[in-house]
Amino acid sequence: MRAIMVDEEGATPVARDVARPDLPADGVRLRMRAAGVNFADTLMIAGQYQVRPAAPFTPGFEAAGEVLEAGPEAADAPPPGTPVMALVDHGAWAEEVIARPADMVRLPAGMPWVTAATFGVAYGTAHLGLHHRAGVRPGESVLVTGAGGGVGLTAVEVARVLGATVIGCAGGDKLAAVERHGAHHTIDHRDQAIRDAARAVTGGAGPDVVYDPVGGEVFDAALRSAAQGARILTVGFASGTVPGIPANRLLVKNQTVIGYWFGAWRHLDPAAVRTALETLLGWWRDGRLAPEVWATYDLADFTAALDALRERRVTGRIALVPDGA
Repeated sequence: MRAIMVDEEGATPVARDVARPDLPADGVRLRMRAAGVNFADTLMIAGQYQVRPAAPFTPGFEAAGEVLEAGPEAADAPPPGTPVMALVDHGAWAEEVIARPADMVRLPAGMPWVTAATFGVAYGTAHLGLHHRAGVRPGESVLVTGAGGGVGLTAVEVARVLGATVIGCAGGDKLAAVERHGAHHTIDHRDQAIRDAARAVTGGAGPDVVYDPVGGEVFDAALRSAAQGARILTVGFASGTVPGIPANRLLVKNQTVIGYWFGAWRHLDPAAVRTALETLLGWWRDGRLAPEVWATYDLADFTAALDALRERRVTGRIALVPDGA
C-alpha cells in the first residue's frame, strides 16, 4: 500500500509503497478515502509535538473511509463496508489505517469523504474545549483568535451554536470567511488592537471566554482584553511562541487559564469525545455547521499541503486523498 513515511525524527517525509500494517486483535482496518492535514502534523514531523512516535512512522491524526475488517477482540466494531471517521495517534496518511473502535464514529448519509476526514479534530477540539472545558453558556461572549484557520473557524461555528456572541480575530482577507461562518464581530489583528477592539464590542467588559490556538503576542493581547472571571482556553501555539502567563493578572481579574489538548482526551475520556462528535454530526445533519475544505491534494502531493499550512495560506481545512482518487 502507499503511505507517507517519516524515517527518522525531523526528516523530510517521503511517499512510498510499504507493507500493510498489522491488525491488532482489538483494532479495525479502514480503507482510507480521505485524511485530514493539521498544523499539529507539521510539529510531529519535526519532532516538536507532545507525542513523539518511534520512527519510522506515518503522520496523520484523522481519516474517513470504509471498514475493511476488525480484529477478534474489537468489541463494538462496525461491520465491513461501514463508512466511518476515525481519530488516531498517527498513521492516517496511508491507503489503509488502523484505529480503535472507541475512536470511530459512523458517518451520516451524504457526508463527503473530505468533509468527514477534516471534521473530527477541528470540530471535536472546538466542542470539547468550549462546552466541556470552558463551559460556555448562552449569552456569553467568546473571542476566537486565529479564527480564519481550520481550528478557529470551527470554534466560531460551535460557539455560535452554543448561544454565545462570537468575536473572530483574524487577518485581512480571512475575515470574510470568519463572518460567513457566523462571527457576530470581527477583529483584524493586522491593523486593530485586539484588547481595545474586543472591549469595544462587549461594552467595555471584555470577552467571557477566549479560545486561543495562536499563543505569543496574540495570547497576551487576548488575555488583557478578557473580562473579570474570564476563562481562557490555550489550545495551541501556531505563532511558534509559548506565552508566559502573568499570575498577578489572573489574581486581580479572577481569571482562569485552562490548558487544553484535545488529543489527550481521546485516552482520558473517549466517551466524552464520542459524545461530542455525535453531537456535532447531528448539528451538521441539521445544517447548523458548514465545514470548509480549502483544498484537496493527492497523497503524493502532501508536501504542497504542508507548505500551505506553514505559510498560513489556508482558510478552513485541507484533505489528502489516495493518489488518483
